[in-house]
Amino acid sequence: MADDLKLDETGINISDTDAQDEKKDVYFTNQDYSGLRSDKKPKPPKKAGGAKTKKFGVGSTYLFFIIVIVISMAISVYAIFCINDVFGMTKSKSSVTINYTQDIETPSEAVDLLSDNGLVQCPNFCKFYLKLASVLVGDYDVTGPFRAGVYYLNGQMGLEGMLINMQGEADTTETVRIMFPEGATVPEIVDRLVENEVCDRASLLSVIESTDYSYSLISGMQSKESVPYRLEGYLFPDTYDFYIGQSASSVIETFVRHCEEVVTEDMRQKASDMGYTMQEVIIIASIVQAEAGSVDQMDTIAAIIENRLNDPANNPWLGCQSTSDYINNKVAPALSSTSAHTADYYLQYYNTNTDSSVVGLPEGPICNPGLAAIQAVLSPADTDDIYFFHDMDGELHTAETYSEFKSLIRKYAPYLEY
Repeated sequence: MADDLKLDETGINISDTDAQDEKKDVYFTNQDYSGLRSDKKPKPPKKAGGAKTKKFGVGSTYLFFIIVIVISMAISVYAIFCINDVFGMTKSKSSVTINYTQDIETPSEAVDLLSDNGLVQCPNFCKFYLKLASVLVGDYDVTGPFRAGVYYLNGQMGLEGMLINMQGEADTTETVRIMFPEGATVPEIVDRLVENEVCDRASLLSVIESTDYSYSLISGMQSKESVPYRLEGYLFPDTYDFYIGQSASSVIETFVRHCEEVVTEDMRQKASDMGYTMQEVIIIASIVQAEAGSVDQMDTIAAIIENRLNDPANNPWLGCQSTSDYINNKVAPALSSTSAHTADYYLQYYNTNTDSSVVGLPEGPICNPGLAAIQAVLSPADTDDIYFFHDMDGELHTAETYSEFKSLIRKYAPYLEY
């Protein structure tokens, strides 16, 4: 029986029959399977802590997406603010008053001013936008300078709209021609500008009181409590063309610049030679303008006023009714309940009648005189008279003594009280 059994190389006993039949099944026991191949892949061993690693990975992904979303939202919000600064789509209509006394030369400085006043939220982007626009647009019109003045701005104008306004340019190209007569006062000039929709009253008055222009006639001139309108006398009367909606600062500059051109260096030197400042010349000229019935009378009235000023001991008062009329008839109607002072207050500084405390000239000009009145002051008539009056026909009568003056009044104007 032992011979019947054979041992193969693997150590498995098989019968002869089995050995001859290669298709018979073979059963293994206690053998090493490592050298055998199998179509079924073994499962990899589980790592220690595998569940915890998987949980941490999901949390990191969530955190990453949250960070991305937050950053995207921040960029989007910033972009919205930037676009809103440029186009003013959701800005408030409330105006912000901006007042600067010196010209701003660059758009960058102008943007900083807008940012300081809360009109733009993203100044760096606005500066970048303006630089880019100036490169892409050949004739870009927001490059400055930005003229000194008072401006009423709101965010809905958009960045370029506010800057264009600060350059003193109008919103439209529609113009209006306005004639301002010689002797017009600040209230009358402002009324005409407002009526013709050139600009609003508040901005005009604010500019007149506070804006500093570089023109020598008014350079450094400050507002005074005793003077109703700082630039009274320097808004030279003439016919002007203005834009509808023009900035108040450029409108007032037009008057002042013309005054600067009219009053030549020779005239200023003549005033100095006569012992007058230009301010005194303008004050006298404004009184001459108001008192004279015609240009022909101006040099005579100028001479009489100057004669009185040159002899204050005997003639401490000018005795000109026009100075108090200016306060009562021009200034008083323009005052409001919010005005700093009353007409009576200003009369303390402008009433030059013999019953007042004002000695010599009033505190300031009483109108805006024309060239003829200014020239009359610098070239007065040759007379020693110190009194004058007009009769009902507008004729001028003058006298050197008070008795002569009274005699002429009785003859030509008995209705006058002297």
